Amino acid sequence: MDKRSLAQLAGRFRDAEARTEILRQELAAAIRQADVDGVAQKDICEATGYTRQQVRRIVKAVTESEVPPSSASGHNEGTP
Repeated sequence: MDKRSLAQLAGRFRDAEARTEILRQELAAAIRQADVDGVAQKDICEATGYTRQQVRRIVKAVTESEVPPSSASGHNEGTP
């Protein structure tokens, strides 16, 4: 293997990583939408091959990120 071939292979690998990240995000969004649409968690797991825990984490991750920072900390603004 020469340097040029190695560099080409490394570039292909980086491209694949980028595509994988995009697809991972798309799948996570689809899982969250399926949850909102009322698809049973069991069915989401069967369709994706993910465990129930993985599905719960994906769904919960967006729920926690949508909570305003003042609410997430459990403190009310203006109170000590």
